[in-house]
This record gives sequence, C-alpha cells and structure tokens, in this order.
Amino acid sequence: MPKSVLVINCGSSSIKFALLLKDQEFRIHGLAENLGTPEARIKGVTVGNEPVDIRIPNADHKQALEVGLERLASYKPDAIGHRIVHGGTLTKAELLTDDIIERIRQATPLAPLHNPAHLVGIEATKRLFPDLPQVAVFDTAFHQTMPEHAYRYAVPKFLYTEHNVRRYGFHGTSHAYVSERGSELAGSFKQGGWLTAHLGNGSSTCAIWNGQSVDTSMGLTPLEGIVMGTRSGDVDPSLHSFLAANLGWDVYKIDKMLNKESGLLGLSDNLSNDMRTLIEASEQGNEDATLAIEVFCYRLAKSLAALSCGLPRLDGLFFTGGIGENSAYIREKTMTYLPHFGFNLSKEQNNNLKRGTEGRIDAGTGPQIWVIPTDEEGRIAKETAHVVEGEVNQAAVKKFETDAVMA
Repeated sequence: MPKSVLVINCGSSSIKFALLLKDQEFRIHGLAENLGTPEARIKGVTVGNEPVDIRIPNADHKQALEVGLERLASYKPDAIGHRIVHGGTLTKAELLTDDIIERIRQATPLAPLHNPAHLVGIEATKRLFPDLPQVAVFDTAFHQTMPEHAYRYAVPKFLYTEHNVRRYGFHGTSHAYVSERGSELAGSFKQGGWLTAHLGNGSSTCAIWNGQSVDTSMGLTPLEGIVMGTRSGDVDPSLHSFLAANLGWDVYKIDKMLNKESGLLGLSDNLSNDMRTLIEASEQGNEDATLAIEVFCYRLAKSLAALSCGLPRLDGLFFTGGIGENSAYIREKTMTYLPHFGFNLSKEQNNNLKRGTEGRIDAGTGPQIWVIPTDEEGRIAKETAHVVEGEVNQAAVKKFETDAVMA
C-alpha cells in the first residue's frame, strides 16, 4: 500500500496538486493559477503549514508542473494519481499504460477543455517520476452504474453503438466522496436515496441510491446540465442552427460561447462568473446579477427535483463545492424552489455553518440537508492506492504461481 500519493489535477487554466501522506493529518498542496498570463503563480502550503508563493510569469501547464513537481520530488511519493475528466468508455480507475493514455487522448473531443491539459500533466509526471506507478481516476467512472434509460439519448441507435454517444456524467470523485461521507454521518453508510449538488465554477447534480449513481445532470460533455460559472448548461439544441442561420456563427464560435461566455458570466452581462461578486452586486441593486442568481438557483432546484425520479426514496440532500459549501444564501434560495419534498431548512443552522466545515442544516423533520466539504484529492488518492495495491497483489500471485510451477 502506498504510503504517500501525489494527486495531480490539471484544469484548462490551472493545476491543483496535493501530496497526501498515509496516517498523517497534514497535506502538502498547491495551486498553479492564471497560467499563460503575466500573473501566473503557484500558491500553496508545505509541511508545517508553511505558505508557498512562487511567481511564474507567462508559464504554461508544462512549465508550472515542472516548477511544482520538482519541489515535491524530495518528498519521494510512492504513487501518482491523475484526475481525468473524461474516460470515454473506461469505467474504473486504471494504471496508466500506453493503451490507457491513448484512450484518454481519443476521448479529447468529449472534453476538449480538460483532457489535453490532463495529458500534459501525465507527460510531465512520467518524465519527472519515470519509475513510479501512475493511475488515471476518471470523473465519469462513478456514473457508470446509471441504468440505460438514464444514460441513453433519444437519437438514432447507431450514434450510441458505433460512436458512444451517451450521457457520461462528471464530478464523479466529488459525488462519490460526498455521498459516502454524508450517508456515514447520517447513520446509513451507502444506504438509501440521496441527492448531491456540487456547486462551483463547474456545477452538477447527482441522484445516488445505496451508494451508486443512478442519474446525473451532466451528459456527453460537462456542458449539459445546470447553470455554471461560464457554461450555459441546458439550452435548446436548435440554438446552434438558429445562431448559424441568423448570425453566421460556425460551430466553434457557438461552442466557445456556450462553454466560456455563458452561465453566470453571460447572464450578468459579463460582470462576473464568481457567485460572491454577483451576490454583492445584487445587494447593491444590479438587476443582471440578481437575475443570474435566480436562474442559477431555479435551474439547480429543477434539476434536483427531476433527479429525484431515479430514487425509490429520498432521504436527503448534500451541498458541496465552493458555492455549495460556503454560500448559505444560495442554499436557502435553492430550497425555496423545492416546497414539495418536505424539506425543512433551519435558517439559523444554515447561516451559522462556518466555511470549510461539515454539518446538518435542516430542522430535524423531513429529508435531511447537509453541507459536506468535498475531498476530491482524498478520493483520487484512495482509488490510486487501491489500484496500485491490486497490481502488487496480482504480481505476488503470479510470482507464487511461477515459483510453484518451477518447483
């Protein structure tokens, strides 16, 4: 079993990394942000909670990884786990081999903002740590338990059978962790029916029955679903042809608009994709900011209500992610759009919950409502360790069988 796992999460404009040490409460972690700009930097915490702040002007993913990973090399991690947004048809965490890397590359059209960055991270870590086992942990894997009626689109069958066009779902490591932790706190570990709301710049919802995903809001790509920071979420599919016919836009311009210029940013007339900024602006009378918040909360509630159809019984709801964990205002506003499920939010408990802490925020009647800070890095490290341990055990069995034959 690895004593330490280095977790790498390469996003489209940032890189998160964390070194998790077994049987130790502290972690070494960092964030490389604003990549490709003069403001690029690495901020984080090292052993003893000592802060790190390194300026790397105009650095790209590769350069930022080299700076960050070289500083971590002295800690000698035993294994590396990579968060991969889209695994295509891959259904579980996998040891990185040439074949698995190629399959990640082939899934790039399904996650064009993320998979190329993940591949850069894999290339960098393989160069700096050539002898370490490395594992790919896929955002899509947790949702592979969805029934066919939840993941199939109502399009011609050959698109599914020949081109794998289906709903995959994302944020799997977060939904898996939060549902496990939350159900454990509720006294019914991996039992019953729960809704999870992962809310941040990227947001998604999930319905979980007995610890398994049965439906989720994101689909073929991370664009489907609820309103996000810069992503539109669900729109009429004919919007593409409307924009092409009336504005002359090509598919690439439309795709960029829906992924990078929509969501909270678009609704607020380019004011911000940060919910904190929008709430402040709304309090000052900005109507666009107010509308963005209302649309976000309404679409979120609508998604949660729809996903409840996949649950034989609804035991409760878990909020997580940057917005879900920290904004009592958004949690309360969302719950006002869900009057039919018997939820009873405690305004006092909701408002008193401190940043980064977990807690129950319902009044004790009806389905439970919890805030559970997500731990995607911890989940990735756990799955990485499981894969590596399995490989070690397999190797030991093969050696035993070979030795027995030779004897």
